[in-house]
Amino acid sequence: MAASLVRSCCSRASRAITTVRFMSNVPENTVYGGPKPQNSNQRVTLTQLRQKHRKGEPITMVTAYDYPSAVHIDTAGIDVCLVGDSAAMVVHGYDTTLPISLEEMLVHCRAVARGAKRPLLVGDLPFGTYESSTNQAVDTAVRVLKEGGMDAIKLEGGSPSRITAAKSIVEAGIAVMGHVGLTPQAISVLGGFRPQGKNIASAVKVVETAMALQEAGCFSVVLECVPPPVAAAATSALNIPTIGIGAGPFCSGQVLVYHDLLGMMQHPHHAKVTPKFCKQYAQVGEVINKALLEYKEEVSKHLFPGPSHSPYKISSSDLDGFLSELQILGLDKAASDAAASAEKMDHSDSPSSQ
Repeated sequence: MAASLVRSCCSRASRAITTVRFMSNVPENTVYGGPKPQNSNQRVTLTQLRQKHRKGEPITMVTAYDYPSAVHIDTAGIDVCLVGDSAAMVVHGYDTTLPISLEEMLVHCRAVARGAKRPLLVGDLPFGTYESSTNQAVDTAVRVLKEGGMDAIKLEGGSPSRITAAKSIVEAGIAVMGHVGLTPQAISVLGGFRPQGKNIASAVKVVETAMALQEAGCFSVVLECVPPPVAAAATSALNIPTIGIGAGPFCSGQVLVYHDLLGMMQHPHHAKVTPKFCKQYAQVGEVINKALLEYKEEVSKHLFPGPSHSPYKISSSDLDGFLSELQILGLDKAASDAAASAEKMDHSDSPSSQ
């Protein structure tokens, strides 16, 4: 009898503990909800990317810079989210990627990391943070992972110093994505945002540089603004996936900037920097402009906010007490205006006014 009672009590206690543990993982409902707890079993890994590559399944990558866009990318099931130094142009309004600092990049990285729980997260090393020495390169990469919450880093170029930097970062235990072709950080050498690989020497250089980055230990290479045959050759020559951007359909995967593919940019500056190769899958910018104009018009005409967007009430008794307190304070006009507003809201809420 006693043993049976003990077993029964233990069983109930076990169920209670299980319930408590389960409930502790359920976030309370809040105004915004907030990001879901990170589940390491759901994060895309390098192993999964390699498996997709071996199977010939295209890899999807989108460049994003903040929490809302990261949540959208997460929801869509995109494989890789790149926090690019192109934030300098797309978010900060510069004409090039050069001005953005490491500290600014870390802010963008942290915001994206809070919103994107599924994709592999890759953070760009901004210009001026990895060129001086391998120690500088490794230190910057470490910060991008530790302070930015990234899973890997990306660096541009294929000069001997960049190859050495990539190798050193990999040897430090950090995954590296390379970037060849048009490398925006090198526009002073390239003479602007110009496609690469359009002549024999340049095309061979693209392929050789990609191979050197693979030899340095990179897990993938971005090919930007090169002719499709050159991208096809590089993809064939490598054992790691290539990610194309303006490089045709023969890469292992593709990447576009979130703002570009959604057609968000309407300002002349943004029209200037939106690349020719970008397909706009929506015209979100037009929707945004229309919504802002409607908002401005409704506010100007005292149409917003109406009763349905003025949800917070004060009881009649509390309102009377509030009006009395205002009069005691000598704020008779404020009391009169408050009373008039309450009467107007009551009239708007009445069935006859609907």
